[in-house]
Amino acid sequence: MTMAPAATKQTNNENMKKNRIQVSNTKKPLFFYVNLAKRYLQQHNEIELSALGMAITTVVTISEILKNNGFVKEKSIVTSTVGMKDQTKGRMVHKARIEIVLEKSEKFESLMSGNNSVQNSAKVVASGKVANGKVENGKADNK
Repeated sequence: MTMAPAATKQTNNENMKKNRIQVSNTKKPLFFYVNLAKRYLQQHNEIELSALGMAITTVVTISEILKNNGFVKEKSIVTSTVGMKDQTKGRMVHKARIEIVLEKSEKFESLMSGNNSVQNSAKVVASGKVANGKVENGKADNK
C-alpha cells in the first residue's frame, strides 16, 4: 500500500514540526534549549532550531554548544527574511530568520549515557546520601 503524495507531504510536515525548536531570547534560559535539544535528539535523528531577529544569536550559541560537545553535526543552515505586521505601528516589518538543522553524531548515545551518570551522581550528592563516606545531608566533609 502506498501513500498519496499529499498524505506523504503532510506526514513529513508533521514530523518536521515534532523536531523543531523555536527559540526566543526572552522566554527561557540558554541551557533550557540546550537540554531540550538533547531530549529531542533522543527521539529523532535530527532537529531544527529556528529563530527570528534578536534570538538568532541564541540559536547559533545553542548549536555551537551542541557541536563543540560532540552531540551533533551540522546538516544545514538557512537564512531568510520574514515580513511581519508590527502591531503597535501597523506597518510591515522585515525580520531576519535562521533555521539550523542538526543531526545526531555517531557518539551521541555514549555521550548521553555518560551525561546521565554524571547527573545521577549529582542527584545522590544533593539528596544527602552518603557517597564514599564523604557526603552527609548534601554537604561534603572538608576534613
